[in-house]
Amino acid sequence: MHRQPPSRREFLKHLAALGAVSTGGAALLGNRPPETAAPVWATEPKVSQERIVRLSEHLAVFAGPIHVGIILDGQGKALLIDCGDGRVQQALPSLGVQSVQAILFTHHHRDQACGASAFTEKGAKLLVPAAERPWFEKPESYWQDPKHRWNYYIFHPHRLMLVEGLPVAGECKNDQVISWGPARIQVLATPGHTDGSVSYLVEVDGQRVIFCGDLIYDKGQIWELYSLQKGFERGKRRISDYHGFMGAQWELKASLDRVRKAQPRWLIPSHGRILEKPGEAIDALVAQIDACYDNYVAISALRHYFPELFEEFQGRAGHMPLQPQTPVPDCLRHIGTTWILVSQEQKAALVMDCGGPGIVKQLQQMQQQGELGRIEALWITHYHNDHVGGVAEFQKTFDCPCITDEHLAVVLTQPMAWRLPCISPDEIRVDRPTKHGQSWTWHEFKLTAFFYPGQTLYHSGLLVERGDLKMFFVGDSHTPAGIDDYCAQNRNWLGRDVGFDRCLALLEQLQPTHMFNCHVDKAFSFTVEQIRFMRVNLAEREKLFGQLMPWDHPNYGMDESWVRCFPYEQKVRAGQEAKVEVVLTNHSAQVHQAAVRAGLPKAWGGGTTVWAEAQIPAKTEKGLPLAVSIPASASQGRYVLPIDVRYGPWDLPQLAEALFQIE
Repeated sequence: MHRQPPSRREFLKHLAALGAVSTGGAALLGNRPPETAAPVWATEPKVSQERIVRLSEHLAVFAGPIHVGIILDGQGKALLIDCGDGRVQQALPSLGVQSVQAILFTHHHRDQACGASAFTEKGAKLLVPAAERPWFEKPESYWQDPKHRWNYYIFHPHRLMLVEGLPVAGECKNDQVISWGPARIQVLATPGHTDGSVSYLVEVDGQRVIFCGDLIYDKGQIWELYSLQKGFERGKRRISDYHGFMGAQWELKASLDRVRKAQPRWLIPSHGRILEKPGEAIDALVAQIDACYDNYVAISALRHYFPELFEEFQGRAGHMPLQPQTPVPDCLRHIGTTWILVSQEQKAALVMDCGGPGIVKQLQQMQQQGELGRIEALWITHYHNDHVGGVAEFQKTFDCPCITDEHLAVVLTQPMAWRLPCISPDEIRVDRPTKHGQSWTWHEFKLTAFFYPGQTLYHSGLLVERGDLKMFFVGDSHTPAGIDDYCAQNRNWLGRDVGFDRCLALLEQLQPTHMFNCHVDKAFSFTVEQIRFMRVNLAEREKLFGQLMPWDHPNYGMDESWVRCFPYEQKVRAGQEAKVEVVLTNHSAQVHQAAVRAGLPKAWGGGTTVWAEAQIPAKTEKGLPLAVSIPASASQGRYVLPIDVRYGPWDLPQLAEALFQIE
């Protein structure tokens, strides 16, 4: 007998029973789960009938960490749209499903597909977006390629990909029509969240439903922001992914418009709510993205570097004008990304950053020409390879101490332990790690070191004073246009006394006469009023981006490394037990319970480690230790171990990863 689709009242009743279809992480912003509910991390998840939303006779949605579309043929067979971590298979018998014939995927992120092997082993065929087939079939080509690990400025494809390949039976291409059972399925190219993302317009039982992956989360919301980091162009000028904060937004908005024009009754994202009014949800999201980006551009350093890309924003109300640049004091020299402080005493030099071996040669030439005397110290502002690429050669050539902030020193001395943009594999000797506010005298100058988490979280600042001069060296954290926060993967935190707000508060206190960016050969400064303007902008940004994403603080959606492994990569031996910490940053104002575990390679027998659990206090980082037993039979090579995370109300399969190199 044909089952009628649910009425609006029945549909909303379904949603209420499911907590708005959000078991994979109830949004904490205006969508907090009941206080009496058991936290999802406390026990192994149990699937019940309440986790299935039956939209019509032949169409259902499994509401899990990833929402899975289920198309039924009425004869015991099913086709899935995405499969998440595979726990959907526990719910299928309740729908009378005996076998899964095929799985269609919206995009390559491993939380969408990490459970697929359980289905392929039983004969299911996998159909994937054509542009992303390599990342399903041969992800090792990504993990084994050094360009995705070291000195990298390009974030496409994104690293949230499978750790082991899957057998792919076919590709899904734009406007392709797939007929299966009672359903007609049209493939819609909807890039944005990833370059090759697709959505599926399913027509069945008189309904039009679109499964759209992570194109949208809820009305006016997306799941996270860092996946939108992408280069873009205007006219003949293009910037790389590294400078492309929210750069995929235009593709995303075009894809949302295509989905709107398809006029689905329901829009079903991978995370979030089933959307009953897709047009309203999409309009609200586009408006929110525009508001967030306008706030961002208002004080962005990109306006200094790439003014032609931001002509449409020039003169807008609420946008800070660019500051004039001023001459450089005669005690300074600038080459490449290096500033050199020169003393009156025998022209002794303190060098700040060394981006390549060519800088060393130029320093030697300056010595030979009498412009510089003895080079007495090296100060490092941050870890990016265009600032430290020549340090190894520098330290071989000049006998002087390397000085930097203690937070940065940890990254410089053991780079293999970190996964960060533009990081060099070279280990750098740090002779004097400094504390925040530590001062010392160097010839006629007073030097004061600061922790300065601006352009990156791992960044230092150096104040140099002499007479009326208060020269502040900020690395790449400011230009005359404002703040250098154009790469989300650099960990630019929002909030009071963190990230750039902390930096601006320090500027307010220090009031330097001159500020210096490593890439800018002139000086500049900000007035107290401009500093306060930027702080007000950031406070507003925290609210705006908080509304854009479902987390209880926007940093979760902006800080890709809020869950990270330490060390990220390590060398191990077969037959040993290896240790790794999963470090979680609690950006929230309240304590959160957390649990983590590592998945083990199939070559090691598969399975997982046991869960490690802990409470993470508010506004702190905490590491949860995992022990990984490596079989004596394990072959040499590089292995990727995915990390499952349960955090507060969120269930996040394979959110992070650690790399093990067996020697």
